[in-house]
Amino acid sequence: MKNNLVLTTDEYVKRLYLSNPLRESIISTAINELGLSSGSYGLDTGCGIGLYTLLLAEAVGFNGHVVGIDTTEEFLKKAYTLASDKSLENRVTFMKADAGKLPFHDNTFDWAGSMDFIGYGNQDPTSLLREVARVVKPGGMVFILIWSSQMLLPGYPFLEARLNATSSGVAPFKTTMPPELHFMRALGWFRRAGFTEPTVRTFASDIRAPLTSEMRIALSQLFEMRWEEAHLEVSPEDWTEYQRLCNADSPDFILNVPDYCAFITYSLFYGKVV
Repeated sequence: MKNNLVLTTDEYVKRLYLSNPLRESIISTAINELGLSSGSYGLDTGCGIGLYTLLLAEAVGFNGHVVGIDTTEEFLKKAYTLASDKSLENRVTFMKADAGKLPFHDNTFDWAGSMDFIGYGNQDPTSLLREVARVVKPGGMVFILIWSSQMLLPGYPFLEARLNATSSGVAPFKTTMPPELHFMRALGWFRRAGFTEPTVRTFASDIRAPLTSEMRIALSQLFEMRWEEAHLEVSPEDWTEYQRLCNADSPDFILNVPDYCAFITYSLFYGKVV
């Protein structure tokens, strides 16, 4: 394990891609729940490398189109590559843009969404939702989908609880943030932004042995993504135990447990534009 790890953009892109098998099925389920209209025109705010922009494009069908925006050019380049690999390049557009000042006219889109973006970083989520609502037609839907929990170390609940209580474990929330900025308070963001019928649903995805090599890699990436900086806050004994269980080179690597099972959850918040 690396301590004080500072990722380059390329390393971060690789990590997002390798960990995607954990999230893809649960996000597909959440997208299906939205019931996006075939042929509709949508916006993916903070699209990253476009993995979920492509799922949205598939959901709206051959005659639909999705615009993905992000501020990182390297992410957008990777997004175009992935779109081409899936022969979806004619159904998506990726562009560099600031979610706080969208370069679109009012009432442009049928719907808009954000996955693991609104609620992260330093931008006020209510303000971002108001700006997103501006470019969506009245009666259209805006949604945010946020990673909300996980249980990854079966048999070690106390260790996992202590890891989850660290800054990296509760990210993007910080101790300096007011309670109303916690992502599970997003219904309040929607209400303050003027949406009607704000709603939430949480989806769970089970992971269990036997694990494919792809899933083993994805889980290994997730262990680092959630807890790689936990050594700064947990005891030396806990950090040693984390490395024993979560390092793929360890003889006690937890993914080798024959009855391994785990879960992750995503919470979907959505409302209608007035």
